[in-house]
This record gives sequence, structure tokens and C-alpha cells, in this order.
Amino acid sequence: MSNIVIHTKTEADQAWCADLLTTHWGSTQVVSRGRLHDANTLPGFIAESQGMPVGLLTYRIEDTECEIVSLNSLFEKRGIASTLLDAIEKEAIHHGCHRLWLTTTNDNIPALHFYQKRGFTIVALHPNAVRAAREVKPEIPERGWEDIPIRDEIELEKILQPSSRS
Repeated sequence: MSNIVIHTKTEADQAWCADLLTTHWGSTQVVSRGRLHDANTLPGFIAESQGMPVGLLTYRIEDTECEIVSLNSLFEKRGIASTLLDAIEKEAIHHGCHRLWLTTTNDNIPALHFYQKRGFTIVALHPNAVRAAREVKPEIPERGWEDIPIRDEIELEKILQPSSRS
């Protein structure tokens, strides 16, 4: 996909973001490490191509860590998600973050592939974490990609090196 343009998520993007999040996540609510986030109210970046939104990344910064809460691309293998990752890495560095991290579920093999190819490392496995997540977000399905039971959270991180901050 050519000419991907990234812009900061604004109030004018809220309806589109809510629709995308609800379609891909079951609601605007996302649970990570036991914490419930309303991804539609978080800061984020929108990828556009030919004037149309084609991707969304939401995040939160706490101290020197930046968590990617959601990442969605409407078209795979076209550079949209990678471009959004570049944007959040720059934003995290700008805010003095040393760690960029996220969680995904055990079934999400495509995400594990995607993030590891882009320098993220698996740093923790949280067995049965999704059971607790379903208590606050019951719409999390029981089965995911390729009908794999969704049970565990896998935490990935990318350490932002001092040399990359210049």
C-alpha cells in the first residue's frame, strides 16, 4: 500500500475508531494484564491511505514504559501496522520511554510472528490470564485463530536503546 500517512488520533476520529475497535475487539474495551482500558479514549495514531483510514494503534504511557493497547490494520502485508509501530516507537522515545510493550493471547500466532520480526521479545507468559479478563470483559471469545482455545496472555517488549533516542 503506497502513501501511508500517519496522524494523531483526534476527537473527529472517535466514531471510526469505536467502529473499528468494536468490530475487531468486540467492544472498545481491551484488557491487558488485568487492567481494563477503553481504547477509544486512549491516545493513538491512525494510518490513512488515499484519504481513507486503514489502521489504528492506541497506547498508554506510564513512567518510562509505553504499552501498545491495540493495533489493527484493515489490510495485511501492506506496511500499515509496521508504519504505526514506527510512529509509536518515535512517540515513546520522545516521551523518554525505555520500554515498549504489549500483550497478546496464546492463539494469536500472526501477532507473535509480526512483533518478533520487528524486534520484540517474549518476556512473560501469563497462564490462564484470559479467564480473569473475561470477568471484566465477557465478550472475549473462548476460541480464536485456527480455533485455538484462548487462555493465556503473552507479554512482548522492545527495549528502546539510548542510541535510538537521538
